[in-house]
Amino acid sequence: MSTLLEVSGVSVSFDGFKAINNLSFNIGPAELRAIIGPNGAGKTTFMDIVTGKTRPDEGEVLWGEKNQSLLRLSESQIAQTGIGRKFQRPTVFEDQSVEDNLLLALKKNRSPFSVLVFKKAEADTAAIQALAEDIGLSDQLTRKAGELSHGQKQWLEIGMLLAQDPQLLLVDEPAAGMTLAEREHTTTILKDAAKSRAVVVVEHDMEFVRRLECKVTVLHEGAVLAEGSLDHVTKNQDVIDVYLGR
Repeated sequence: MSTLLEVSGVSVSFDGFKAINNLSFNIGPAELRAIIGPNGAGKTTFMDIVTGKTRPDEGEVLWGEKNQSLLRLSESQIAQTGIGRKFQRPTVFEDQSVEDNLLLALKKNRSPFSVLVFKKAEADTAAIQALAEDIGLSDQLTRKAGELSHGQKQWLEIGMLLAQDPQLLLVDEPAAGMTLAEREHTTTILKDAAKSRAVVVVEHDMEFVRRLECKVTVLHEGAVLAEGSLDHVTKNQDVIDVYLGR
């Protein structure tokens, strides 16, 4: 299987604390992966490194068919290569409608002139309707984003990322604060998204991870402790000792 993202031998320290310790990780072009681990395991730092927010002390992060080094690129350049990230708290334009939020996010030429003369085309309307359907908000397009429930805002933000057509989507604790029905719908959105791109989900909620039915990577002290199906890793004695036994 070809590799979309390859992290190899990456380490980073903050004030002498090794947040990531010789981490190696790779994911294929259309794959869903969950990353779990105790607090301080390095899950967020891993995402920070992939998106260019944090520079590692050593190691390599290679991207795409051409094995492009992400460590030479800025955060905005990394985003333009096709990596999208969703943080734990949803960040949507609260005063704008759901439709306008999705329109603003569509992959477009963002030069100053093109923004000034922009007119919504039929293709844009069709793209927005398709996205709204994918995330379960097709009946909410005219509502202000600020009026949506917490779960709906999360879906809208995932939709805004999908509007940019990323090849890799990094999602941080999407199930936090959601109702059971919202969590089930979020599972569906992420599984569907992973049919055409790589999706990496960092999550604490084991029941949510089980629903994703995907390969799981367990991080501990900045390194991979175990990898495999959720059933496989939860039977691993090391995982039980450092994570599940708490």
